[in-house]
Amino acid sequence: MNKKVFIFDDNTDILDLCTLILEDAGYEIKTSATSNNITGQVSAYMPDIIFMDNWLPDVGGIEATQELKNHPDLKHIPVIYFSANNDVKALAEKAGADSYLPKPFDIHALEDIVKSYVG
Repeated sequence: MNKKVFIFDDNTDILDLCTLILEDAGYEIKTSATSNNITGQVSAYMPDIIFMDNWLPDVGGIEATQELKNHPDLKHIPVIYFSANNDVKALAEKAGADSYLPKPFDIHALEDIVKSYVG
């Protein structure tokens, strides 16, 4: 059974790139350009790890991450905050994310962070 990764980002190039890299590494990928109804989207897929962009339309990454971390059935899922913002570490902490990955990111850094959380 492949490990499942859910990526939230409104940049289709990032979604395509992450999908390509992680599918090649043997993961099952789902993507979304919006974090609207975040608990519904995540509950329907139940990923092993989530990547959350900071700048998302309507509901931003911080609010979406906090909603997940406050949900009893979803709070165990690691959320990796990823952003081109210089302050990605502080944003990740504010959101309650498990870790963060600055953009632009190295392909190996992306694979390594997934492996460190889901193997």
